[in-house]
Amino acid sequence: MHPSNPKYLGVDLILTQPLARIVNVVLKVTYQTIKMEELVKFVEDEFVSKNKFPKFGAGDTITVYYEIREGDKTRTQFFKGVVIQVKGSGTSQTFTIRKMSGTIGVERIFPLNLPGLQKIEINKQGSVRRKRIYYFRGLTGKKARIREKRI
Repeated sequence: MHPSNPKYLGVDLILTQPLARIVNVVLKVTYQTIKMEELVKFVEDEFVSKNKFPKFGAGDTITVYYEIREGDKTRTQFFKGVVIQVKGSGTSQTFTIRKMSGTIGVERIFPLNLPGLQKIEINKQGSVRRKRIYYFRGLTGKKARIREKRI
C-alpha cells in the first residue's frame, strides 16, 4: 500500500471526533517521518492530564486519597499501606499498595494519572534493596517490618 492511501496506517482518516481529527492532521502531515510510538507519546503528552505527586518508591508507607462516586454523591476515601511496586513510565505508570486488614492482606493497584486521585502523603520512607518487594507478601510479624530510611 502506498503512503498516499488514507488507510496506509490502518486508520480510517475520515473521523468526526475532535481528537480523531487532530490525530488525522498529524498523520497526514507526518506519516512519512513519524513512528507510531512517537505519535502515541505525542497524543498522551498533549491530551492526558498529569497529576503532580511526591516521589515515592517500594518500601514507602503512603496514604492515597481518592474519590469514590456512589450514584450522584462523591466522597473521599483513603488507602494507607506499603508500596510494593512502581511499574511503568509516563502516563501509564501504576503503583501497588498493600495493607493488612485484620489478618488478611489487601492490595490495590492505582494508576498514577487516575483523575480520581486527590493527593498522596508519604508517611514513612522505607529502606529496601529491591524495586519490587513481592517477598513482603509472605512475611508476618517482626519479619514484615521495613526499616526507615535514614536522612
